[in-house]
Amino acid sequence: MLAGLLGAVLVLPQGVAFATLAGLPPQYGIYAAVVPCIVAALFGSSWHVMSGPTNANSLALFAMLSPIAFAGSPEYINLALVVTILVGVLQLAVGTLRLGSLANFISPSVLLGFTCGAASLIALYALKDLFGLQVPTGTSAFGVVRHLFEQAATINWSAAAVGAVTLAVTLAAKRVSRRLPFMLLGLLAGFLCAWLLNRSGWGGAHHVDVVGPIPAAVPPLRIPDIPWDRLSDLLGIASALTIVALGQSISIAKAVALRSGQHIDANREFIGQGLSNIAGGFFSAYISCGSLNRSMPNFEAGAQTPLASVFSAVLLVALVAVSAPLLAQIPLAAIAAMLLLVAWGLFDFARLRRIARLSRTEFAIALGTFAATLVIRLEMAVLLGTVLSLVAYLYRTSRPAVRTLVPDADDPDRRFTPLDELRRPQPECPQLKLIRMEGAIFFGAVQYVTDRLHEARAQMPTQTRLLAMTKSMNFIDLAGAEMWETELAERRALGGDLYFHRPRSQVLQTWAQTGFIAKLGEDHIFATKRHALHSIVPTLDPKICATCTVRVFEECPHEPAAGAVEAGKAVEAVKR
Repeated sequence: MLAGLLGAVLVLPQGVAFATLAGLPPQYGIYAAVVPCIVAALFGSSWHVMSGPTNANSLALFAMLSPIAFAGSPEYINLALVVTILVGVLQLAVGTLRLGSLANFISPSVLLGFTCGAASLIALYALKDLFGLQVPTGTSAFGVVRHLFEQAATINWSAAAVGAVTLAVTLAAKRVSRRLPFMLLGLLAGFLCAWLLNRSGWGGAHHVDVVGPIPAAVPPLRIPDIPWDRLSDLLGIASALTIVALGQSISIAKAVALRSGQHIDANREFIGQGLSNIAGGFFSAYISCGSLNRSMPNFEAGAQTPLASVFSAVLLVALVAVSAPLLAQIPLAAIAAMLLLVAWGLFDFARLRRIARLSRTEFAIALGTFAATLVIRLEMAVLLGTVLSLVAYLYRTSRPAVRTLVPDADDPDRRFTPLDELRRPQPECPQLKLIRMEGAIFFGAVQYVTDRLHEARAQMPTQTRLLAMTKSMNFIDLAGAEMWETELAERRALGGDLYFHRPRSQVLQTWAQTGFIAKLGEDHIFATKRHALHSIVPTLDPKICATCTVRVFEECPHEPAAGAVEAGKAVEAVKR
C-alpha cells in the first residue's frame, strides 16, 4: 500500500507535465497512469515495473502527430488514442509471436543517442512555457530556437520567476533526500509563487498562465473514431512508437530485475504492455510503457507483487478527485521547470564518455542518432540509428580475423600464439602456414578472407600447405564452403594441401552437405594440433627441410644437413 501511495504521488506531477509535452490536455497524462498501469501489472512479467506516461513516448507522440493535426484539438486527441490502440495491437503481436528479441536490434548506442536527442527537444519545447513565449504548435526544434531569440525582449519575467522557484525547491528537496516527493514539492512551491504574483500584481502586466480545469478523475470510456484514409500514416507512426516503447519497457524491466533478482520474460512483458495500451486507448489514455521514475522507487519502497501498481492507480484517482481544484492552478512555467529537470536527467554523460573511449564507431552512431532526432522525424531517427548499427555490425562481421600462428619459442609449453601478440618476432615454417579463423565465414566475409589467404601465399610462395585452426569459426554458409573448395584446389595446384583443426559440428555438417569433405578427405581434419603436425610435417618437402635452420616445430628434423645455413638464408630471403 505504501509503495502504491508513493507511485500515485510521483505520477501526479509527471502525468500533468508529460501530457503537456505530448500536446494533450493535462488530464490525459493522469488517465495514462490508471487503466494501463493496472493491466500491465496484471498481465506483464515484472513485479515492480509501473506503467504510465513517459517523456520519450510523450515527445515522440507530439513530434509525429503535430504535423497532421493541431495539438490539443479534438482531432489530435482522437488520433492519439487511435495510435495508442495500434501500438498496443503491435506490441501484443510481437509478444504473442515471441518476437521479443527484435528489440535487441536497437543497440544501446542508438537508444542513448535517441534519449539525448529527446532530452534536447524536451528542454527546447519547455523553454517557451518557462519564459511565457508564444510559439506555434508543430514548430521544429530549430524554429523554436529562432522564436526564442526573436521574442527575447518580451519574456514573461513572472513566469521565469515561477520556473526558477520551482527548480530551486525541487533541487533542494532532492539534495536533502531522494525519498522526498521533490517534484511534488517543487510544483507546490511554483504554485504558491504564481498565486502570489497573480494575486498581488507584483508581476505587473505579466500574468502567469495555469493549467486550467481538469474535467474528471475517473478515465472516461471512449471509442476512438478511426480515420481510415489516414490509417497507413498512423500505422507508420504506431510502428515507430512500438519500437521506442518496447525498447524502454524491456530496458526498464531488466534494470529493475538486476536489483530484485527476478527473471524477466520479454515476450510476456510485451503482451502485458500491448494489452495495457489497447485497454488504455478505450479509456482515454495515450501511449504508456514502463516508467523508470516510478518503477525504481516502487521497488525501493518494498513492493513485492504487482498489486502495488494496482493500488497506485486506484489511489491516483482518489488523489486527483480530492485535489482537482488545486491541479487546475498549476502554472505552466512550473511544469516547464519540471520538464527541464527531466531533460537534464536523461543526459547520460558518463555513458557517452565511456562509449567515446571504447568505440569510435558506436560513438558516431550515438551522435548520428542524436543529430537525426533534432533534424528529422523521431521515428526516422530511430530507424536511421538502427540501420547505422546494423551496417556497422555487418562491416565488423564481414572482416573475420585471419591470424597467423607460430609456436612461441619463449613459452616453455611452446603454445601456438598469433604473431602480432609475440614479444619479439619469430620465424614461420617455410612450407606450412598456420592460421586461426575467428568469426563467421558467410557470403559477406568471403572476399575479405579470400584476399587475406591470397596475401599469405604471395608473401611466402613456398608455404603451399595451410593448417587452419577453426575452433573459433562459428558459422559457415554455402559461399563460405565454396571459398574453402577454391582454396583447396589452388593449394593442390601448387603442390600443397589444406588441413583443418577442430572445425565445429555445424561447419562439418555444411561441408558434408556440399561435398567438400569428400574432396578434402577426412584424414585432413584433426582433433588436436599435435596429431595434425605429426601427420603433416613428415609430408613436407624433405629438400626444403634439409636446408631449413628455423626448426619451428618439435616434429621437425633436429639437425640441418651440411650447407643448410647458406640455403636457409636463401629461404629467408624468399620469405622477405
